[in-house]
Amino acid sequence: MIALACSLAPLDAVAARHARSQKPSHPPSVRHLPYPQLEFPFQISGGQYAPVAWSEIAGWSEDDHLAAYKAFRVSCRPISAQRTLPADPKALGTSLRDPCQIARGLELSDGLKAKAFFEAHFLPLRISRLGEGEGFVTGYYEPIVDGSRTENEVYKVPVYRRPSNLFVRGTTQSSAGLPNKGQVFRKIGRRKLVPYYDRAEIEDGAIAGRGLEICWLKEQTDLLFSQIQGSARVSLDDGSTVRINYDAHNGYPYTAVGRILIERNIVPKDQMSMQKIREWMKENPNEADELRRQNKSYVFFREVQLADKDEAVGAQGVPLTPGRSIAVDKSLHVYGTPFFIEGELPIESAVSKTPFRRLMIAQDTGSAIVGPARADLYFGAGLEAGKVAGRLRHNARFVILVPKSLDPLARGRKMPVPDARPSETIAKLFPQADPLKDQKNAAKPPEVTSATNTRPSAAAAPPAAGPSQTAAIQAPVAKPVPLPEPRPKVEAVSVKPHQRHLHRYRHRR
Repeated sequence: MIALACSLAPLDAVAARHARSQKPSHPPSVRHLPYPQLEFPFQISGGQYAPVAWSEIAGWSEDDHLAAYKAFRVSCRPISAQRTLPADPKALGTSLRDPCQIARGLELSDGLKAKAFFEAHFLPLRISRLGEGEGFVTGYYEPIVDGSRTENEVYKVPVYRRPSNLFVRGTTQSSAGLPNKGQVFRKIGRRKLVPYYDRAEIEDGAIAGRGLEICWLKEQTDLLFSQIQGSARVSLDDGSTVRINYDAHNGYPYTAVGRILIERNIVPKDQMSMQKIREWMKENPNEADELRRQNKSYVFFREVQLADKDEAVGAQGVPLTPGRSIAVDKSLHVYGTPFFIEGELPIESAVSKTPFRRLMIAQDTGSAIVGPARADLYFGAGLEAGKVAGRLRHNARFVILVPKSLDPLARGRKMPVPDARPSETIAKLFPQADPLKDQKNAAKPPEVTSATNTRPSAAAAPPAAGPSQTAAIQAPVAKPVPLPEPRPKVEAVSVKPHQRHLHRYRHRR
């Protein structure tokens, strides 16, 4: 052991001398901002917003705030139950926790007190897509369709649960409810991934006979509308009811069949509704199969344990409230956010312009709901709710209620203001220079005119210049840069071998 230590000692000394001889490495220079890093005010990607007074919101005082307050408290259950604060990149983040904690302890039964609650803990901001003044609303509902637990001549359209070979990166088969956007793959073996089957392939039996059937329906149209709405109540032939909810999709973007009917000039745009689509498909069964398969997207369901009196469950995981729940863009907004929506909508009939002034709560989402001022209004279950929801494709005005902890005006006051511009007199006396630009200009070689013809010919002479062009003409012309003189020729001198050795010897001495 002692001999080994002695043999390593000279190596350590050599390594130490080598380390001392090396020049210290300097860290890369960091360009510091002229202002400190501050938290930006409230921001929503692609949106514009402006503060508005409560009195300026049309219909705010006349709304049923108690109904909205009850729906808001339902959303507060999962918000208040969060043990850790998630790193949410969206604008509201976790700011709803504070008003939710207060609402969970307030059992209000008066509309005026509910109105006072929202005014005390929120700030209204009128919001829309950048460059637009209004938003856009549609409607959805929960269909009630007939079905059976067993396949027969009447019920022969299967309702599939999520297949085991459906794969989404970042999720497992135990995940409840996969994202309704993004790529979806089909696993072949252990490693190979290919796109999943589209609607036509599934309808042709690509996954049939694998025990994935929850129940069977009468028509493909019933299944299509259940998939569009994301849930359904299936009234079975034995008198019981099965409740199904969205669980996964096959990865293809949703294509609206109504839009195809409009583009083909089959149904006028002003007459388009879900009822019109259903009627046309019933009257044209062969064409309906081709139209339906234009929408390659396919939805898989899961069976949920809900009573007949219970409403459908939204993406937030809470029961929806008819007339108070909306689906929003999940990538921009946070579940539980209150929105006041005002517009003239065909609620009472297809041609009516019913004033709609209502405080709604974001509790659901959808693949077609995109944008900061875009909402899908939930109207409940059944045929009548479906008729109202199917008529809605209208503009509306949006007001988002932001918790006071995110006051954009208060945050904006902390943002640094740029330096004031100098006056015209000061700018002339002390012209501003950009050091980086000057360095770039200095690095560029000067422009040189042709050495063979420095004076313009008479044919190329410009017209007589006016007073404004005199300065440009009298500007000095850059002189050509002279080339360096050639190196003088030096004759090579031969050196004898013994003289070279003598030179090295003298150098060593």
